Amino acid sequence: MQRLSIPLMLTLLFSALIAASQTGLIDLYIQSVIMFIGINIILSSSLNIVNGYMGEFACGHAAFMAIGAYVASILNVWLFTKDKFFGSPLLPPEMAIYCFPLVLMAGGTVAAFAGMLVAIPSFKTRGDYLAIITIAANFIVTSTIINMSAIGGARGFMGMKKIVFAMEDVVDLPWMLIWVIIGTVFSVWLIRRYVSSTYGKGIIAIHQDEIAAEIMGVNTNRMKLTAFMISSGLAGLAGALFAHILGYINPGSFGILKSTECLVMVYLGGMGSLSGSVISAILFTLLLEGLRFVIPWIDAGLHWLNLIPDAYEISQVWKWVIIPLILVLLMQFRPEGIMGNKELSDIFPRLRKWYQFK
Repeated sequence: MQRLSIPLMLTLLFSALIAASQTGLIDLYIQSVIMFIGINIILSSSLNIVNGYMGEFACGHAAFMAIGAYVASILNVWLFTKDKFFGSPLLPPEMAIYCFPLVLMAGGTVAAFAGMLVAIPSFKTRGDYLAIITIAANFIVTSTIINMSAIGGARGFMGMKKIVFAMEDVVDLPWMLIWVIIGTVFSVWLIRRYVSSTYGKGIIAIHQDEIAAEIMGVNTNRMKLTAFMISSGLAGLAGALFAHILGYINPGSFGILKSTECLVMVYLGGMGSLSGSVISAILFTLLLEGLRFVIPWIDAGLHWLNLIPDAYEISQVWKWVIIPLILVLLMQFRPEGIMGNKELSDIFPRLRKWYQFK
C-alpha cells in the first residue's frame, strides 16, 4: 500500500487541478503558471543528468528544446491544419487528440538524436571545452532555424493553437494542462528510475573518476551517450509542450539566455539532486512571475526620477540583472545549492519507505 501512496496522491492532485480549472477556481493565468512550472521542472531535471549526476558542463540545453518545439509544431500543423506552406491537412483535426502524444514523442526523439551528435565530442572533451561545444550547438540550431524561411525563419512559426482548439472541440478539457502534468510526472519518474539503475550508477562513477570507472569495466562512452540522449530528449519534450502552450515560437525563445535559465535552475537546486531540480524550478518560475509585477514599479520609479529615458525599453533588462545576481549570491553563500547532492529522503529518512524503488 505504501508503494501506491505516491501514485494515488498524484492522481488526486491531478484530478483536483483539472476539476478546479473546469469550475473556474483557477483562471487561465494560474493554469499558465502551473504549466510553466512543469516545463521548467522537465528542463532543470533533465539538464541535471549531464551537469549534475555525470559531472559534465553543458551550456546549450535550449538547442534541444528548440528542436523538440519545431519538430512537434511542424508535424502537428502539417498533419491537422490547413497551412499556406503545407497545404491541406493530411488527417482530420479530430484525430489530433489521439496523435498528440505521438507527436510529442517524435519531437523528443529527434532532440535525443541531436543530443547523440553532441555526445560524440564529449568522449574526448570535458569541462570548458564541452561547454564551448554545447554553446556552439545552441547557436548552430538557432541560426539554422532563422535561415529556414519555410518554417517562418526569424519571424517564427505559429498554428499550434489550432491543434489545442481541435482537441478541446472533441472533449472540453484543459488539454495542455493535462499533457504538461503527464509530461512532468513522466520525466521525473524516468530520471528517478534512470539514476537508480545500473546506468545511473555508471554516470555517477564517471563523475567521481572517469579513468577509475573505465578500469572497473564501465563503458564510459555508452554511458555518456545514453545520458546525453535522455537529457536532450526530455528537453525536446519540454520544447514541444512549450510551443503548444504559447501557440507561437521563434528562434529567439531558445537562445543562450534560455540555456542560462536552465543552468541557474540546476545550480540553484543542487548538482545531482532531483528533488533540488524540482524545488528550484518551482521557486524560479514563481520568482519570474513575481518580477512581472515588481519590475514595472521599479521602472516607473526610475523614470519618475529621470534616471532612465524609457522605462518600457529597460523593463526586460531587469530580469537579466536579477537572475545573474541570484547566481552570484548563490555561488558566494551556498555554492552547493538548496539541496546539494541530497534528496528529500536523505533529509527526511521517513520518506524513503513511501517512494524508494526496490
